[in-house]
Amino acid sequence: MEPFEGILLVDKPINWTSFDVVNNIRGTIARSKNVKPKLIKIGHIGTLDPLATGLVVLLVGKKYTTKAEELSKMDKIYEVKSKLGYITKSFDSEFPEEFFSSHIPGGDDVISVLNKFIGQTMQSPPIYSAIKLNGKRAYKLAREGKQFEIKRRPVTIYFIEDVIYKYPDLNFRLKVSSGTYIRSLVNDVGQKLKTGAFMTGLKRTNIGPYNVNEAISLKDLSIEKILQNLKK
Repeated sequence: MEPFEGILLVDKPINWTSFDVVNNIRGTIARSKNVKPKLIKIGHIGTLDPLATGLVVLLVGKKYTTKAEELSKMDKIYEVKSKLGYITKSFDSEFPEEFFSSHIPGGDDVISVLNKFIGQTMQSPPIYSAIKLNGKRAYKLAREGKQFEIKRRPVTIYFIEDVIYKYPDLNFRLKVSSGTYIRSLVNDVGQKLKTGAFMTGLKRTNIGPYNVNEAISLKDLSIEKILQNLKK
């Protein structure tokens, strides 16, 4: 069996793209085999924005990259940090915050609004996202000042728990179906609370049965570490 083949769990640091993670692992394997990086087949499931951290699941080798569509449908768990009273264009910290409201909701109101999102709901993805519209990424169209609309889509939120609220900070943990945008959820919560809100931090801890505690760090990365942690 090809030794460089399997599922590799990586703990993505902030300011890295998911593609950066793929390129890093691909380059390490290519150097060990003395081949060009493009000859190493690696895919991933569940893109993480650069400002997010946590679990990225890599599929190494042709046998595993063909499973990408099937595996990408797995549910995910996140730890979320957000700030009330302000909004941003991207629903996260990529753009400067803009004042929205001085209203300070009570703790019971916050819990009540969060609970309303549990279950299946329709969600509008952010315009600053990697969704393709007529072959072009939405965030590129948005940066060009183009006017467009992204269709709302059904998503499922299984639970929201471990809520910590001390205005203006609102933090919580949740489990969602594939395709859910946590930035959009935070924005929607802010609108329901009449305060506005944007996401200040995001960590993905689980994708299906895989947990970030089993993931390797990209610090001191070696081919030995990759081989030791490839799951068949």
